[in-house]
Amino acid sequence: MTSFIVLVVLISAATLHLPSPSSAVAGGTGQWEVLQKSIGIVAMHMQLLHTDRVLIFDRTDFGLSNLSLPGGLCRHDPSEMAVKTDCSAHSLEYDVTANSLRPLFIQTNVWCSSASAAPDGTIVQTGGFNDGDRKVRSFSPCPTCDWNELSSPLAARRWYATNHLLPDGRQIIVGGRRQFNYEFYPKSHSTATNTYSLPFLVQTNDPHEENNLYPFVFLNVDSTLFIFANDRAILLDYTKNVVVKTFPTLPGSDPRSYPCTGSAVLLPFKTSSLQPQVLVCGGAPRGAYINAKTGMFLGALNTCGRIKITDPNPTWVMETMPGARLMSDMVILPNGNVLIINGAGSGSAGWEFGRDPLLTPFLYNPNKPTGSRFETLTGSNTPRMYHSTAVLLRDGRVLVAGSNPHVGYNFSNVLFPTELSVEAFHPPYLDAAFDDVRPRITFPESGIRVAFGQKVRVRVHVAGALAKDLVWVTVLAPPFNTHSFSMNQRALVLEPSHVTNVGGPTTYEIEVTTPQSPVLAPPGFYLLFVVHQDIPSEGIWIQII
Repeated sequence: MTSFIVLVVLISAATLHLPSPSSAVAGGTGQWEVLQKSIGIVAMHMQLLHTDRVLIFDRTDFGLSNLSLPGGLCRHDPSEMAVKTDCSAHSLEYDVTANSLRPLFIQTNVWCSSASAAPDGTIVQTGGFNDGDRKVRSFSPCPTCDWNELSSPLAARRWYATNHLLPDGRQIIVGGRRQFNYEFYPKSHSTATNTYSLPFLVQTNDPHEENNLYPFVFLNVDSTLFIFANDRAILLDYTKNVVVKTFPTLPGSDPRSYPCTGSAVLLPFKTSSLQPQVLVCGGAPRGAYINAKTGMFLGALNTCGRIKITDPNPTWVMETMPGARLMSDMVILPNGNVLIINGAGSGSAGWEFGRDPLLTPFLYNPNKPTGSRFETLTGSNTPRMYHSTAVLLRDGRVLVAGSNPHVGYNFSNVLFPTELSVEAFHPPYLDAAFDDVRPRITFPESGIRVAFGQKVRVRVHVAGALAKDLVWVTVLAPPFNTHSFSMNQRALVLEPSHVTNVGGPTTYEIEVTTPQSPVLAPPGFYLLFVVHQDIPSEGIWIQII
């Protein structure tokens, strides 16, 4: 017997329960909203949880933060280089709905660390600096939960590494500073205690700039891993530790990895056709980091490279952005477009090395013809430089925070002060002009479970006529965002198999099928959106198991 889940979706003017933007810069190309003038810590790392809260943390050796730990808690660490007894928080949980925060207690240094959400929604966070470089920590979302230091350490020091969730629910942890290897977590069997050599990370390592840190890692539709570092990419069969494909060098031969920091996404792909493409944008020219050390700030790169990673003879297609940028974040939006936000126009990642803050985001539409895919959106008033972050929220806004290009908290007498504020960017699809076609999901509530390959029926009520060929469903994995890369970011497009008029002239039923296997969508929590004429609904949480 075929199983179904029925989703009821309304399209009406009362779609999103968003506050009126305060301190906003409004326009037809997006709006900005100041949510918190100060959360007390720098948002160096962010992860949206399936509870509609956002896990935020910085590092433990910035010095005292502006947020106190509750109940007399203090961190006592004789190896700490800043404050050996620290009663201030360096992590918090931000409640999106209430616009409030809760301090959290993290015990070891998470500076430049990595993470991914496990299938049950627990955040598994790895590595860092000093006393934290081999540590594994977890955070299980609940109203009173806090960080938990796990007893099983990493096999190698991981600083500036990248994590990705695998089809079997494990994480792979790739690279890191002076680590030309990878390992797996959890350490559930004897071979998991090992590291596995990855010569590609040696080949892409520049001893002067180390332009292969925080490599871009994506799960391919055949279970191999696409790994990009510096200006090159491979497909790795991690089950055999074999490189099965080497891609052409990105034209221009300029590095796109930290510290010449660009960004990358696996573009949304249809589960019916399975033709995934990777987009790599921005960065800095070779030598930018070394030059920045001497006070010479080279202009950022204005190009993007796009490649179909399943093509037998893949080639990079180069595109030009409206402007040059580095240290930007790339956020996949519910309608499949990509937001490029934050960053600088010259210099490099690293302390004091960025210049020319970029206040205006770019929007990239992957389905338009080459040469017409970019649009410049409304700008913010707040520079977001080194150590800035951005994540998509369930209501379609993008949470933007962070910026601390200094070795410690520094709020005055510097070019770019430490930034503790939190903003939300409203993409153009949230404009009131689209209220007549905007979907609203009223049933089921967030948190439903679905199986792989399960048929799902979606009921849609529309105020006017429904464009049957302009309706689809997207499912997005909430990523871990740090240092201009969103680890585990993934978006799949579910095309309707049937669109049927039911229950009167304004109600339609749409049938889609969830991803067929965990290779396409590793088990875990996803945001599901209904998109009508490029206007997305507010999302609901589903757990694919």
